[in-house]
Amino acid sequence: MKKIEAIVRPAKLEALKDAFLEAGIKGMTISQVQGCGNQHGWKEYYRGSEVIVNMLPKIMLTVVVEDDKVNSTVELICNTARTGEVGDGKIFVSPVEQVVRIRTGESGEGAV
Repeated sequence: MKKIEAIVRPAKLEALKDAFLEAGIKGMTISQVQGCGNQHGWKEYYRGSEVIVNMLPKIMLTVVVEDDKVNSTVELICNTARTGEVGDGKIFVSPVEQVVRIRTGESGEGAV
């Protein structure tokens, strides 16, 4: 199993949720995060002084999928979240050693 974490624009959240549900991917976690990358933020003025705002609001989606679904899930995220502009986000894929469903004690892929 693999954990896929995608950091994307907030405006893409609803489209991604719909795409995940349509693809049969359930059990996602969504977090509001802030970050900066190549965008480097923008300038604002506060009480006459220039302030560089470099932490931009983003959404982080986390899903755990079987190994054979990783490439299709990454492709789904890319196709849904891509605008072609700087700031579209990043996707991180990492291995998951164990999953346990707390309610039943079930473990492994069945717990996902």
